[in-house]
Amino acid sequence: MDPLWMLAAEWWWVAPTAVGAGAVTAVGVRRGVKNSGRRLALDAARKDLRDAQRDAGERRRAVKIARAEHARLVAERTASRASALDVASARRALKQAEQDARAARADVRARRVRVSVAQAEVPSASQRERYPIARLHRAHDTITARWMAYETDPALLIAYPVMSDGKDPAMAAFLAAARAARDLRPSSSAGLSIEEYSAYREAVARLERTFDIAEHTAKERAAGRNPNSANGWQESAQEMLNRSAEALDKAAGAAASAFAVWSSRKRPRDDQDR
Repeated sequence: MDPLWMLAAEWWWVAPTAVGAGAVTAVGVRRGVKNSGRRLALDAARKDLRDAQRDAGERRRAVKIARAEHARLVAERTASRASALDVASARRALKQAEQDARAARADVRARRVRVSVAQAEVPSASQRERYPIARLHRAHDTITARWMAYETDPALLIAYPVMSDGKDPAMAAFLAAARAARDLRPSSSAGLSIEEYSAYREAVARLERTFDIAEHTAKERAAGRNPNSANGWQESAQEMLNRSAEALDKAAGAAASAFAVWSSRKRPRDDQDR
């Protein structure tokens, strides 16, 4: 056999192996870029969008199934093989499925916006203070500092005792969120997965919401108002009505002034016609 053919037969696997190794290296480089933490927010936003799109697809299919089931029961009712209660139940299920589908579509739109924002906020390699984890750490620390002010400032402690009451439902929810955020907080973005980043991001968002609710509740109680009482609702409604009345009075005044101006402009022309 020709020596060249023998050499080719012996080393035919070298080229595919080299190509495969190059592909693996490229993937590793890309993963290294992602794991650096610079694009974590963008990668997480894209994953959220894919999940939302998948959920929206499932909701659309659920609507089709509910619509078909409703149509079947309507036909069964016509043939006296189904009750009115069955049809009403199917109608409620269809309505709920349609509402879920609309909510899923809205979620997809919101996730697309978040992808655009995350893409615009991708920092350069030198801007480590703007890395997603750094931003989350700052948001986490800000909420913690605001809470600690109520624990260490005697004036705030006296004015808002609810902020130190762990038995209060609003504060209990905040403290639970604070523990969850603390447990999920990563020391750095090195080797952090998208799932871990997303879990910490949601924990910080939940921490911000629960603190806002607890602070609002404390201030409402300090002012002698119950944020969940009917009186609070009546006060808000009355305030809205008062503002509406004021707005109507202003609109009426403006209309009267405009009519007076228009009338004064029209009189000279009427005199000339006479």
